[in-house]
Amino acid sequence: MPISSIYSKTITIPPSAIDENGHVNNVVYVQWMQDIAIEHYASLGGIAAQGADSTWVVRQHSVEYLLPAFAGEEIEVKTWVENIRKVRSLRKYEFVRKSDGKVLVRGETDWVFVDVKTGSLKAIPGEVERVFGNW
Repeated sequence: MPISSIYSKTITIPPSAIDENGHVNNVVYVQWMQDIAIEHYASLGGIAAQGADSTWVVRQHSVEYLLPAFAGEEIEVKTWVENIRKVRSLRKYEFVRKSDGKVLVRGETDWVFVDVKTGSLKAIPGEVERVFGNW
């Protein structure tokens, strides 16, 4: 059960996202995952809550490509935080084609919380946990 509400937005796939196979390039989905994660976190007040001495860093991405998407299609990008552990947080994503409701891509990212100066893992403070709700 996710600990944060689902955050979503609709995007129209630009021609620049298309690769030599004629559909959205896999790397583009990873970029969109990162972009929406940051946008969601900022909308909750997370950037202010974490302070200037801490940041999130990707530990691992996992992406499952189910169906291709093409230039001009509208897709809904959804994300939510699934869990928070001492220094880690698992965020999930789903990309859905608006015209038929089919899931195109599912993904998740294991984020770790670190000290900006040292790069060392750092316990996630309560004020950061609370921006996601249910705490």
